[in-house]
Formats: sequence, structure tokens, C-alpha cells
Amino acid sequence: MIRAIYPGSFDPVTFGHIDIIKRSAANVDELVVGILVNKVKKPLFTMAERYEMLCDAVKGMENVRVETFEGMTVDFARKNNASIIIRGLRAVTDYEYEMQAAQANRTIDPEVETMFLITDLKYAYLSSTTVKEIASYGKSVDDCVTPLVSEKLREKFSCTF
Repeated sequence: MIRAIYPGSFDPVTFGHIDIIKRSAANVDELVVGILVNKVKKPLFTMAERYEMLCDAVKGMENVRVETFEGMTVDFARKNNASIIIRGLRAVTDYEYEMQAAQANRTIDPEVETMFLITDLKYAYLSSTTVKEIASYGKSVDDCVTPLVSEKLREKFSCTF
């Protein structure tokens, strides 16, 4: 059985993330999407909110499950008996950061491989940060996120887009 993890903060989950999830899930037996506690970032959404939005986004994907975790990604991979870490790439700048992280992970656990998927071109500009910024100005993000995420963003920013 090939099991992979797709870690991220998902604050919030976007159509770009969902694209990577669908494409990854089509190539493994099981995909565990891990919502991480990133001590560097101050999230807009609580862990419970991010979990709810991500579970909603992947409903119907039979071989995908969502978990939360804190700590190192390779430890999360080990805990889930995953041999692959999936990472999405939008631009060269993503690659530089992700390559360093992958190399560090490989030195910690050489049994865990990192696989990069290039984001679909229509989502290349899309990040959680961009979505939050657009929503904060009261603009619609319906082309970027699921209806539940859009609703939660309207609530956070008290707006009606």
C-alpha cells in the first residue's frame, strides 16, 4: 500500500490545495492531509475551523482523510506509515524553500521521499494569504475557495461579498 501525506497550514484551504489533493489521491492508495500547527504563522482560523473546512473540501474522496498535527513533518509521516510527502509548487520561489525542506527531511528519515506536484496553471497565483487579503477588502473569493470557506471568510471579515 502506498500512503502519502500532504501537510500544510490550510489557512484556509483553497482550490489550489484541492487540486493537489485530488491529483495526489489519484496516484496513491491513501492520502492523509495533515493540518499543521505552524508556530511561525499566526492563523486566521482556529485548528477546528481549518479541520472543518478541509473535511468539507475532501468529502467524497474515499482514499483521503484529514488529521491535525504538531511537530516535524517526517514524524507525522512516520506516525501514519507514509513513505511520501506531497508538496505543491506554484513558482520557482516555492521550489527553493520546498527543496531545502525536502533535503532536511531526507537527512532525518531517508525512507520518506518528497514528491512535488506543480499546481494547475489556473491556480498558480493562488495562496491562502492572497485569498485572505482579497476577502479582507470585501471582494468575492468564490473562484478561489469552496462555498463553506467563502462563508467563513465573510464571517471573519464581517463583509457581504
